Amino acid sequence: MSDQPVPIDILLVEDDPSDVLLTKKALTKAKFFNSLNVAVDGIDALSFLKREGNYADAPRPDLILLDLNMPRMDGREFLAAIKADDDLKRIPVVVLTTSDADQDVIQTYNLQASCYITKPVGLDAFKLVVGTIQNFWMAVVKYPGR
Repeated sequence: MSDQPVPIDILLVEDDPSDVLLTKKALTKAKFFNSLNVAVDGIDALSFLKREGNYADAPRPDLILLDLNMPRMDGREFLAAIKADDDLKRIPVVVLTTSDADQDVIQTYNLQASCYITKPVGLDAFKLVVGTIQNFWMAVVKYPGR
């Protein structure tokens, strides 16, 4: 394990603009990432990962932060799709959602999510959670191919 965090590329899959803004602010404070890209739903995120259309030059993310409840293709469908794809299945996925329902937790772990975190309600608590995600996924974890 290195003393310095290794900058990583993050894909945030989130449809709520205020949660996108809060996550960006919390992550930007620590500056441990190369890029933070945002997809508004699972279809947009799959296009990003497969480098289709406007995403032809998209970086391959090292980490995906995934909301579950989104339009068009929700987080569960997206997670199932990438974990069934040999090219994408090794990308760690942190489910970061408002749901604390047991069935969502069980289903996403069955779909091979790396971890499940319920978004806290307050701003300070949210920043603390994102900071904890940063500390673990950017300072501790070793990624394939690095």
